Amino acid sequence: MRSGSIDGMAAPQVVELFAGVGGFRLGLERQGFQVVWSNQWEPATMIQHASACYVSHFGSDGHVCGDLQTILDEAQAGIRDLPEHDLLVGGYPCQDYSVARTLQQARGIEGKRGVLWWQIHRLLGSMRPRFLLLENVDRLLKSPARQRGRDFAVMLATLADLGYDVQWRLVNAADYGFPQRRRRVFILGQLAAGPASDPADVLTGGVLARALPVRRDALAAVAGQGFEIKGSAADVSEAFGSRSRSTPFGSVGFMSSRQVWTTDVVADRTVATALGDIIEPVDQVPERFFLRPSDIQRWRYLKGAKREQRFHRATGTPYFYAEGPVAFPDPTDRPARTILTGEGGPSPSRFKHVIATDDGRLRRLTLRELERLNGFPDDWTATGMPDNRRAFVMGNALVVGIVERIARQLLAELRPSAHPGGPAVAA
Repeated sequence: MRSGSIDGMAAPQVVELFAGVGGFRLGLERQGFQVVWSNQWEPATMIQHASACYVSHFGSDGHVCGDLQTILDEAQAGIRDLPEHDLLVGGYPCQDYSVARTLQQARGIEGKRGVLWWQIHRLLGSMRPRFLLLENVDRLLKSPARQRGRDFAVMLATLADLGYDVQWRLVNAADYGFPQRRRRVFILGQLAAGPASDPADVLTGGVLARALPVRRDALAAVAGQGFEIKGSAADVSEAFGSRSRSTPFGSVGFMSSRQVWTTDVVADRTVATALGDIIEPVDQVPERFFLRPSDIQRWRYLKGAKREQRFHRATGTPYFYAEGPVAFPDPTDRPARTILTGEGGPSPSRFKHVIATDDGRLRRLTLRELERLNGFPDDWTATGMPDNRRAFVMGNALVVGIVERIARQLLAELRPSAHPGGPAVAA
């Protein structure tokens, strides 16, 4: 029985995979969706801090902390029930999407067991939710290096074979008014029903187009162009991208029945939120976040440009290692760099954020500030996990406000009377 409602109608129901500390759920529930089942499990972690944080905010009802592969095995064997749902969501790491042929060259596919994409695929095949919303790192569109775009092509081909149309957007959260330059791909699948969708309509006025507006000049001609992802999933895995040094997938796109329309676009930018807009007053910052004077020289070295001769460990062969500079301290008058999982702890690092305070000292970002950069409420992760782990889960999290924007427009698709769609693109 569905308990939530929108304008007297049942709230759309959601299953959340790889739930982390609940970023997807926060964004979806703020727009009226109802999460009915969730899964979070870190295979290499004895203490499941993220799952415990999730439960502390949302409760344990419908939440499972366990290996998704085992859970789906149990569901297939009839010893576990998974709820029907309208939307399947999840943010997960970019992995190897390669496909192996069966011994009999059968029509089925054999993805590498344990790879998360094939667990998503398996659940979609059995439960058939109307919508799918995934978040992944931007390199998904061009991985792996030896076959540019192969992984995303495998994903699109297998979704098409399950009956889903797919639209995607590569999003820099800062372009839409958020205080972090976090670039992620959002992928929205919908079970195809009726006549094929017009690619021009989807690219300029679909859910993602309305949620994440772009300038229309680059979209003018793309609907008249396209390419097909041909062959079995194994064929795509073996051959796609093998003759090209660049990916064919642009920052926006649409796929229907394996036909792909895609291009690169420029976001219709809103007024930016700067890092300085979310920092805490210096008198509220614990002393442990300030840099030790004895470490500052090391910080400067790691952040600086360098070109050094080094030697290969195995062979002793000399080579030159070079890298450009990273701002030190980080500017606070613009959106922050992307939070990484190694953000926590006092040890000097090239990638951790460091800002200058009004009194001239240098410090790392606090845990509340990391939460704010992703749009979480203050102290969301203050649930018993250590500082390093709190920083780690924020490095893995998504920007909640981006999910909210997509959820608002997706709800308009499900409940047209509830949220009329906004403009799709800028002039």
